[in-house]
Amino acid sequence: MRTMSSEPTSAEALKGKRGLRRLLDATRYSLDGLRAAWRHEDAFRQEVVFGAILVAVAVALPVTVLEKILLIGVVLIVLIVELLNTAVEAAIDRDSLSIDPLAKRAKDYGSAAVMLALVLAGGAWAAILVNRFVL
Repeated sequence: MRTMSSEPTSAEALKGKRGLRRLLDATRYSLDGLRAAWRHEDAFRQEVVFGAILVAVAVALPVTVLEKILLIGVVLIVLIVELLNTAVEAAIDRDSLSIDPLAKRAKDYGSAAVMLALVLAGGAWAAILVNRFVL
């Protein structure tokens, strides 16, 4: 049963939406996720600020369009992986705040994924900059 609120009361109310309504709702949920990550996650805020600087630098650098896409793409990959890691942590913490070995392992996997995304981004930036401006 629906309440007078415009928000659905259950997940079933979200199923079966099609077309423009579904696209608009998905966009709103995505923006809600970005706002929540910005509000609640220090690491995400730091990565967004640093990423914005790197994107501006990538746009200004005298490199090929493909290199610009790669430089910007790896920054976005870091943000994507950070959001997925945050989602894993939130789901685990919702279940229990006690320290469970399996929950710790899941959180460690997420953290390792973020670290690997950062290594990928750093490596791509280093490779392009060194190849373009040092060699």
